[in-house]
Amino acid sequence: MEGLERIGQQAKEAEPLLRILTEEKKNQVLNQAAEALIAHTGRILEANQRDMDNGRERGMKAGLLDRLLLTPERIEGMAEGLRQIAELSDPIGQVVKEMTPANGLKIRQVRVPLGVVGIIYEARPNVTADAFGLCFKTGNVVVLRGGSDAIHSNEAIVEVLREVLKSCGCPPCAISLLTDTSRETAAEFMKLNRYIDVLIPRGSAGLISTVVENSTIPVIETGSGNCHIYVDEAADLSMAVEIVYNAKTQRIGVCNACESLIVHEKIKDAFLPLLARQLSEKQVELRGDERAYGVVPMKEATETDWGMEYLDYILSVKVVDSLSQAIHHINRYNTGHSEAIITEDKNHAEQFLREVDAAAVYVNASTRFTDGFEFGFGAEIGISTQKLHARGPMGLEALTSYKYQIYGNGQVRG
Repeated sequence: MEGLERIGQQAKEAEPLLRILTEEKKNQVLNQAAEALIAHTGRILEANQRDMDNGRERGMKAGLLDRLLLTPERIEGMAEGLRQIAELSDPIGQVVKEMTPANGLKIRQVRVPLGVVGIIYEARPNVTADAFGLCFKTGNVVVLRGGSDAIHSNEAIVEVLREVLKSCGCPPCAISLLTDTSRETAAEFMKLNRYIDVLIPRGSAGLISTVVENSTIPVIETGSGNCHIYVDEAADLSMAVEIVYNAKTQRIGVCNACESLIVHEKIKDAFLPLLARQLSEKQVELRGDERAYGVVPMKEATETDWGMEYLDYILSVKVVDSLSQAIHHINRYNTGHSEAIITEDKNHAEQFLREVDAAAVYVNASTRFTDGFEFGFGAEIGISTQKLHARGPMGLEALTSYKYQIYGNGQVRG
């Protein structure tokens, strides 16, 4: 693994250079990077087409192909993400708090970069640009290990970004990509704690669990998304249909898509036929319990369905007798990602917000909004479903740590 060792060393050498970059310099690079992505759209799309052709030949699912696909509009979206990051305030150097204890020391808690960030991800080439932008703005070096499915797309994007870094007088090793996508290299990468300060996996539940179980580098877990929508007895049914339809079908291959629907017994007969009619436009397959398939023809759900992230045109349907039952079901089967209630009852909404255990909890809105871009972060490094350090869409502050700066005037400890 000589090449991997060299990448780690180069990343560590670039770290102190990024740590001292001014906010003005960072923003200059980010804006030029955005322009370069647009200028090289043809080059990037040509590389992406190779990945798409290979994916189809291997029988990749529609949802995964959607994650892999780049278009001029999606490349513009990547560029806009970089521009937005440039517009955001740089958290590095911000004073979190100041204090002066009885000993007279003046203590400041100040935000600093994490250092070298490693990211392991699958068929999402937009992650390459997002990861660079967020890490660069926060003075972090980033080392990427994308999946083989997107290797040509990732290589093209990284080449463009490194060209910009070089032209701006910054170390090109501020971003590196492992071009060997073998499992052996990935396993070795997870042990590179002498160079990598934190590792962030993005992708399937299998990938994330593999990283969590095998990494010697501290991991920020970005979990899969078994996202629920609960349609309450006090729901506006027309609104509920539109929200569920959007959350399920707007993009099926994303972690914030709705995979599980819960419906109150009192409105199931009125609501489920309306929803089924709307979802039939996208040929969504419903899998329900006895009370659900007693109203609308659908497959019988199994225990596996309640915890499944389908990433496909499939939706599980559970009928419950109360809000408390809905919350219990969600907290048992969810992945801590995004959950929503559709209701006109304020007390029900507040109970749902208070008792559901997830990174993002919605009232009368689609789960599809759990996204760094939509939250105003410019982009995201991932959506953390754990509770330590960061939770939910991870923007700039999630990529920082802090240190204490202490001023004295001769104090010694007795």
